[in-house]
Amino acid sequence: MFIEQPPFILRRIWRAKWRLPRTPKCVYLTFDDGPCPDTTPRLLDILDKHGVKATFFCVGDNVRKHPALFDELRRRGHAVGNHTMHHLRGFSYSADEYLRDIMTADSLIRSPLFRPPYGRISLRQLRMLKRRFTVIMWDVITRDYNARLAPEKCAAIVRRYSRNGSIIVFHDSRKAAKNMFTALEPSILWLKSQGYEFRTLA
Repeated sequence: MFIEQPPFILRRIWRAKWRLPRTPKCVYLTFDDGPCPDTTPRLLDILDKHGVKATFFCVGDNVRKHPALFDELRRRGHAVGNHTMHHLRGFSYSADEYLRDIMTADSLIRSPLFRPPYGRISLRQLRMLKRRFTVIMWDVITRDYNARLAPEKCAAIVRRYSRNGSIIVFHDSRKAAKNMFTALEPSILWLKSQGYEFRTLA
């Protein structure tokens, strides 16, 4: 549970957006690491099929490589956020180095939203970033990136931990593709059956 739904004490220390207001009854689907030509087009079609809008936290270097895919995300009505230029682990860099990488990505993504890769960010980095961005973490992480995890387990995580205002994380990447694509539609259908609306973060 510590991984799938971060505990209250962690949320208190790292003051960012972990969960949004609980009314109306809604959740926020988010996808990290794209855009990716092997996954993004199919993912967009699935979201269109179900009438769902999501928020994509994009890696700046992927936006640089695949600008048409990034434009397509926005054309289809999805929100976008910054996920650094090079998918950096914040703990491995100084605050100034980390911020420079993020601002390089910002020149391409141009969003007030930021999510740290791996959720790894120092308190100093967080304080600096909050001057420029709304820092978005998560309430539920599906662990779809874990190749040792059965896809059905990812959907089960969504069913077990989702609640009003949950920010739910999937990944738009080759690494997560098998689990994400298997778990996504059942998760959407279950959330709809429970009366949740889907909203974007911007």
